[in-house]
Amino acid sequence: MDIVKIQQDLQKALKPYRDEMPAYDRLPENGLPRDEIVDQILQLYKREEPRWRSGHVSGAVYHGDQEYIDFQNQVYSIQSQANPLHMDVWPSTTKFEAEIVSMTAHMLSADKTEDEIVGSVSSGGTESILLAMKTYRDWARATKNITEPEMVIPSTAHVAFEKASQYFGIKLIRVPVGSDFRADVKAMEAAITPNTIVMVGSAPPFPHGIIDPIEELSEIARSRGIGFHTDACLGGFLLPWAEKLGYPVPKFDFRLKGVTSMSCDTHKYGYAAKGTSVVLYRGRELRHYQYYISTDWSGGLYLSPTLTGSRPGGLSAAAWAALVSMGEKGYIEAARRILAAAEKIKEGIRDIPELFVIGDPLFVIAFGSKELDIYAISDTMSKKGWNLNGLQNPPAIHIATTIRHSEKGVVDQFLSDLRESVNYVKTHPELQGSMTPVYGMTSNVMLRGAVDEFLRTLLDTVFEA
Repeated sequence: MDIVKIQQDLQKALKPYRDEMPAYDRLPENGLPRDEIVDQILQLYKREEPRWRSGHVSGAVYHGDQEYIDFQNQVYSIQSQANPLHMDVWPSTTKFEAEIVSMTAHMLSADKTEDEIVGSVSSGGTESILLAMKTYRDWARATKNITEPEMVIPSTAHVAFEKASQYFGIKLIRVPVGSDFRADVKAMEAAITPNTIVMVGSAPPFPHGIIDPIEELSEIARSRGIGFHTDACLGGFLLPWAEKLGYPVPKFDFRLKGVTSMSCDTHKYGYAAKGTSVVLYRGRELRHYQYYISTDWSGGLYLSPTLTGSRPGGLSAAAWAALVSMGEKGYIEAARRILAAAEKIKEGIRDIPELFVIGDPLFVIAFGSKELDIYAISDTMSKKGWNLNGLQNPPAIHIATTIRHSEKGVVDQFLSDLRESVNYVKTHPELQGSMTPVYGMTSNVMLRGAVDEFLRTLLDTVFEA
């Protein structure tokens, strides 16, 4: 495998403007004229906009209508100077964030439980997950004297839980999923130890879009006196409306007594600007372990609900504006369009003999091939302008269906291009996907270190001017 060539190809993809536009590796002696700066940014925008605008991207842009983008930008610009850290200067941000939390909580069945459901606004799904896991660590230490905490998660749970494990010193117990790609209830229960502080389920997980058996898992957690976190970052703003539309959505929210926390991204199917999310808890007592408080700093009393201090109040305002402008009817209509497009995509993929759909997901559709290199198919689709997500264990790719894909002709174009790509790879058996060797290395324990170093080098490239 020519790892150097792979790195070079990725560098070209990450740095396409190096030879075409001015680069600034140090401050210019004299500041550039503002109109010149705006012109440079517009040039970049115009280069990148057509791909996501056309619906050729999996996820990433969840709404994308220009009128709606203009509306979000207008709201942000009005509140661009606001900082929730200074709540006395911008009390408007406390209004926005409190109402975002309340609206999200009620969408996730806060009104169907006797317990108070509370939460906070974060910068995205990763921070919501980090906050929840930090909360359980501190809660277990204070109430159970657990000093070597463990979390039990399905192998398909988001990698942010692994990040939380690293950051907060929580031992990660990753349990293989069942043959249906859902969390294995018996195996998850068997993984619980006296040091377990929390179990996790996803609604749905990022890779295959198949909702875990949250009801059974959360009841096990409740019976064992441990926390249970539903990661609904991806589905939280879509599944409630899918259920209202009559789709088979199992219970995953606060209707289940064992669910003690949830994460739900406003900046995905909530259609807010990047990046905001909501983390919710069953009761204020649990949420208190999320907060950071300092009472003896020379700078005065300090309090922060999330990992960051200063935060962009404009994003909180935009998230609030998204929720109140969409309303229930708006979300239901968006869900109807997305789910109809997803059904058509699933049917079209199943009609291609060389491909198979993993399970029966609602809107995140993963598919693989038993006879062709699925990463070569992905590369061929990329050359046709499509950006799909590569998966492993098993090798697959997925498309997260959004409003962009519900626009006229987008699904038909996707399926036509997919059929052509499959036929091309089928008639060129020598083709190998650009990432096939890398994913192949991850399956070998001895070679994972090389992949780790490869990815670190890739991140180094990102920060090279």
